[in-house]
Amino acid sequence: MAAAEADLDLLADAARAAGRLAMTYFNDPGAMKVWDKGGSHTKGMANPVSDADFASDRLLKDRLQTARPDYGWLSEETKDDRSRLLARRSFVVDPIDGTRAFVKGRQEFAISAAVIEEGRPVAGVIYDPARDLLYAARLGGGAHRNADRLTVTAKDAIAGARLLGDAGRLTDLRALGAEAFSVNSAALRLALAAAGDYDAVVAVRPKQDWDLAAGHLIMEEAGGVVTGWRGERLVYDAQSAVKPPPLAAGPALHALLLERGLARE
Repeated sequence: MAAAEADLDLLADAARAAGRLAMTYFNDPGAMKVWDKGGSHTKGMANPVSDADFASDRLLKDRLQTARPDYGWLSEETKDDRSRLLARRSFVVDPIDGTRAFVKGRQEFAISAAVIEEGRPVAGVIYDPARDLLYAARLGGGAHRNADRLTVTAKDAIAGARLLGDAGRLTDLRALGAEAFSVNSAALRLALAAAGDYDAVVAVRPKQDWDLAAGHLIMEEAGGVVTGWRGERLVYDAQSAVKPPPLAAGPALHALLLERGLARE
């Protein structure tokens, strides 16, 4: 437990530093370089990335791996060296989750970082630098937003439930009276649900370890349940970093969504 607590402090300090760095780019968009991961520099990019993503990635890797050189590493913006498969513990980071919003000047992005041990997150942070909000958790230690303890909502009905997801793909749930809201960052969605600002996260597309690891732990430590959309357990540091579309909610609502088979169309 002491190791997880020390790791959590390390993650928090690094995420805040990366967030401050990201904000220098966000506040000066004219100086930011943006391109598509497929190589295109044209407008309407399907998968944008920026020099801010790589700057944040370098900062996180330097701070985290300098402090824990025996930990493996997985990041969206670093080639997977598979070190995570050999190490007892690994860092999983998304240097800027929500890049599409970030480059458009929308405050729907976050820095996400977690430590994985035996296939599960044991410490994790999601930092929202635009609002200076740090969501943090360690295994067995509860979840917090800055100094406030987090608890998921006790919502036990689909009608009136506030869902974070793609509204256009959640038509069956909306027909049952649920409301759907969009936030670009997958990590931030989980953090907001953990805080009780929304009732559930309902995804329709697969995610990656770096999208989910920190938010998964924060959501569970706030009393929520996180699985794949069919109820499958999410295991991290597996051969593939791809995860099924996640479903996250308080226990009662999570069970209802699984029972009705409406978590994904």
